[in-house]
Amino acid sequence: MSLRKVIASVKRNKIFLITSHLGLEGDALGSEIAFCRLLKKLGKTAYIVNDDYAPYNYHFLPGVDKIIRFKKDCKIEFDCFVILDCSDLERCGDVGRLATDKILNIDHHTSNTHFGSVNWIKPQVSSTVEMVYELYKELGVKIDKGAALAIYVGILTDTGSFRYSNTSSHTHRIVSELMKYKFNITDIYKGVYEDISLNDMKLLTAILPRVRLDGQGRIAWFQIKKELLKGKKSVFDLTDYVLSFARAIKGIEVAVLFKENLNTKNEIRVNLRSQGRVDVNRIASFFGGGGHRTASGTTLRGSLTEVRKKVLAKIKESLR
Repeated sequence: MSLRKVIASVKRNKIFLITSHLGLEGDALGSEIAFCRLLKKLGKTAYIVNDDYAPYNYHFLPGVDKIIRFKKDCKIEFDCFVILDCSDLERCGDVGRLATDKILNIDHHTSNTHFGSVNWIKPQVSSTVEMVYELYKELGVKIDKGAALAIYVGILTDTGSFRYSNTSSHTHRIVSELMKYKFNITDIYKGVYEDISLNDMKLLTAILPRVRLDGQGRIAWFQIKKELLKGKKSVFDLTDYVLSFARAIKGIEVAVLFKENLNTKNEIRVNLRSQGRVDVNRIASFFGGGGHRTASGTTLRGSLTEVRKKVLAKIKESLR
């Protein structure tokens, strides 16, 4: 059983380097922080090292200020390399260069490539933080308020505020237990979703009118060119906001965002969301990406027009 191997690895090793995927969000940060606190309670040494900065709307999470930003000359001695909430080694960015032959891979993505020496993959759970919660229970370690907050935020964000189909009765039971710490859920929700700067709000309102429909009104898509982003000091990831608006349009089954990479020529980030009938993980996997049935993504080389045509054609195949 993979969980037993994870527990054996945790007990056997002393120093851990923890990381997650590029484009950090609630589940990635929440699982890192909760897992790090678990290890320290067990008397271990643990460092969180990420290729990206934590988005400012998660700065209220305990320990975010202690996270190390990866640099090429980064030298940290460790026994075990831990990757959380990441389907592929390449998705953790340059931090992956530090990986040894001892990789602990803990994730809930269907598309996980089982790249670790120990792989604990549970696609049926709502989030990776649910798995970290399970580790606390199996190891008999008390969840403190900081870990509870991190786990709650991971569940909140990866279930779309408990709206997505990955929200189970078990998910609600976990949240019920976490609520005994009496953190302010209104403040948490506002911090994660409603603390948008005026500049970011202006950028969002510039993007939304650009929505286009395809596939006989069942596909909604946006494309964002570099020109729209240049000079904009956005520190907020607006992807989920844009795609949530698109999914809310009557009759839409798949929403897509095509975004030109500011720093790399002819590189397009593609984010896909589904209402459930279409498995966007299959579409993303076809193009080398992955994720979940209702939320996935990939990065493709080519012009915006070329990439858009290829991806939309594949989505239309799934709608037949």
